[in-house]
Amino acid sequence: MNIFRLLGDLSHLLAIIILLLKIWKSRSCAGISGRSQVLFAVVYTSRYLDLLTSFISLYNSVMKVVFLAASYGTVYLMFVKFKASYDHNHDTFRIEFLVLPCVLLSLLINHEFSPMEILWTFSIYLESVAILPQLFMVSKTGEAESITSHYLFALGSYRALYIFNWIYRYYAESHYDVIAIIAGIVQTVLYCDFFYLYITKVLKGKKLQLPA
Repeated sequence: MNIFRLLGDLSHLLAIIILLLKIWKSRSCAGISGRSQVLFAVVYTSRYLDLLTSFISLYNSVMKVVFLAASYGTVYLMFVKFKASYDHNHDTFRIEFLVLPCVLLSLLINHEFSPMEILWTFSIYLESVAILPQLFMVSKTGEAESITSHYLFALGSYRALYIFNWIYRYYAESHYDVIAIIAGIVQTVLYCDFFYLYITKVLKGKKLQLPA
């Protein structure tokens, strides 16, 4: 554990809290991509199966349970409780174009050809692109509510902070994971344009607008 990982985890947790509060308080999931949320649920499920086989620390286990519960809770709110407010017309990204390449990559490029390791690797690859349906939806509608923008910024910050975590671990512990680092960089790059717009517009009180 180091400060960058802790801040990254807290930023990740903040993103989830922002999203859940947005949906619950507004009684609406308008502007949120259900496809991205399903992908995140798949990511956490495939990555945290080790809850059944190993114990690292109480902090580690609690965070895993929280992320699993929150992701499935979000999916429930979007597709069951508030499904009438879900924008099917704009949430149209073909997620099979993300899932299938990630499955193939996890089978071809991994640290060990074992079920748990392949599932972990698959979750790393999929997480790097899971936000694409949400970014595509924002681009398609041409704008995003401030609360949705805060969610995306917190989620992007989580991955950016993890890059600093990997740099720290490399110099402090001589530890690095090429798969996680490359996937994390890819994910952070996907947020770069959004980060710029967030800083220049949302933080100044303007509504975020993207070219359709």
